[in-house]
Amino acid sequence: MYAVVVTGGKQYRVMTGETIRVEKLDTEAGQEVKFDQILMLGDGEGVKLGDALKGATVTATVKSHGRADKVRIIKFRRRKHHKKQMGHRQHYTEIEITGISGSSDDKNK
Repeated sequence: MYAVVVTGGKQYRVMTGETIRVEKLDTEAGQEVKFDQILMLGDGEGVKLGDALKGATVTATVKSHGRADKVRIIKFRRRKHHKKQMGHRQHYTEIEITGISGSSDDKNK
């Protein structure tokens, strides 16, 4: 089973047991995080979208926090005596997906 989760303005396709890096979350290492913004659930039989996902959650455990490799930014204009160099390191949180649960409204089926 897999799910598409929204966190930090990005979408991630996740499966149970997978470890991913997401935008920094304000939780400590070892704590559990629940994601309730689910766009899609998929399993062997089919895919669930839209209203069928009400109550669906993805749970994860925070493994660590860190900073990504430096991205170098160079702005250069030839013949103008202009050169500007900058760098940026993005903060991230490494999480491990522990569970994917479907909607709690399975009574209607």
